[in-house]
Amino acid sequence: MKAHIHATSGGLIGLLLVSTLAHAQDPATPALTVAAVTQVIETPAPALPTPRHTGIKATLKAVPHDFKHLASRENLLWLGVGTAAALAIHPFDDDINQHFEGQGKADAFFAAGKYIGQTATLVGTSLTVYATGRLKDQPKVSHIGMDLLRALILDETLTQTLKYSTGRERPDGSDSHSFPSGHSSATFAVATVLERHVNWRLSVPAYAFASYVAMSRLHENKHFASDVAFGAAVGIIAGRTVTQTSTDKYAVVIVPTRGGLLVQVARNGAAR
Repeated sequence: MKAHIHATSGGLIGLLLVSTLAHAQDPATPALTVAAVTQVIETPAPALPTPRHTGIKATLKAVPHDFKHLASRENLLWLGVGTAAALAIHPFDDDINQHFEGQGKADAFFAAGKYIGQTATLVGTSLTVYATGRLKDQPKVSHIGMDLLRALILDETLTQTLKYSTGRERPDGSDSHSFPSGHSSATFAVATVLERHVNWRLSVPAYAFASYVAMSRLHENKHFASDVAFGAAVGIIAGRTVTQTSTDKYAVVIVPTRGGLLVQVARNGAAR
C-alpha cells in the first residue's frame, strides 16, 4: 500500500477485517466495498485554508451549509462502503459479540471507552481547542475546534435520526437505539477532521483511538459489529463534509419515515 493513501483507510481496517472474513465465507457478496474504497481513497488533500473568520457567528452560520453539502459523490461512496460492511458483518453479529463480551482481563482495558467516546466528552474537548485558539489568537487552532464542533453537530443529528428511525434493539436489550453506534460515529468524525487538518501520519493515533472506542462498545455488549461499522462511516461522512473545500454539486433531503429514512438526492443546477 502506498504511503500517500488516506489515513482514513487505516481507521476502518479493524472494522473491515470482519467484513473481509464474511466475504471469504460468502463468494457471492458483491465487491462493492473494495470498489468504493478504491474510488474514495485518493492522494491526501492539501492543508485546509484557514477561514477569515472563526468566531461563534461564523461557526453557527456554517452549520446549515454542512447539511446542504451532505450529498457529495465522495459521501455517497462512503455510504456505500458503510452499508456494504454492515450488511456483510450482520450475519455474524451474534457470534462476534459472544467473542468480545466479558473477556476477563480486557474489562479494565476497554472500560474507558464508554466515557471518552461520549459526545459530551468530545464536545468539551472541541470547545477547549476552539477556546484556546481564540484566546491565544491562533486562527488555525480555532479553525480545528470550529470544524470539530460542526462535525459533531452533523454527526449527532445523523446518528440520532437513524437510531430513532431504525429502532434496532441493543444486544443487551437495554433499549432500541442500537443502530448505528453513536460512540463510533462521533470518534470517527473527530478523527476525520483531524486527518483533514494535520499531516495524515499524525492522524493515525486519532483513528486508533476511534477504533478502540468502537471495539469497547462490542466488549460492553452495547452494540453489534454492524452498528459500529456503519457508525464509523457516518462519522467519516460528517468529518469530510465539514472540511470539504469544493463546491457541492448535489442537494439532499432526508426525511424520517416509519421504519427508515427517505433520502432524495438531486443535482444542483447552479453548480458546474
